[in-house]
Amino acid sequence: MRLLHTMLRVGNLEQSINFYKDVLGMKLLRQKDYPKGEFTLAFMGYGDEADNTVIEFTYNWGVDQYEVGTGFGHLAINVDDVYDATERAKSHGAKVIREAGPMNGGETICAFLEDPNGYEIELLSKKF
Repeated sequence: MRLLHTMLRVGNLEQSINFYKDVLGMKLLRQKDYPKGEFTLAFMGYGDEADNTVIEFTYNWGVDQYEVGTGFGHLAINVDDVYDATERAKSHGAKVIREAGPMNGGETICAFLEDPNGYEIELLSKKF
């Protein structure tokens, strides 16, 4: 068994794709419209779905906003340098909600961004 993807509902598909591509360096792997169901799916990630876990965006036609909810925490992305990644995100207009720096009570360097839909993204320097 393996984790295939995490699905996020988005209100503006193009804006979401651009954020994850430009700010986080992901690639749009595939996208398909489902006219009978009135929705579009887009899959993004850092590598082929056969070998990598990816993010699925679901855009329900005509719905331009969702409440993030209280149960969702964040997506975590490993980067080489959190400070550089945070500055790159800022240069693309990303909202930084926690500047790069050591975690409270720890040495791991992290930062938090907010995507266009309000989902939090943690940038981590820890190597796995």
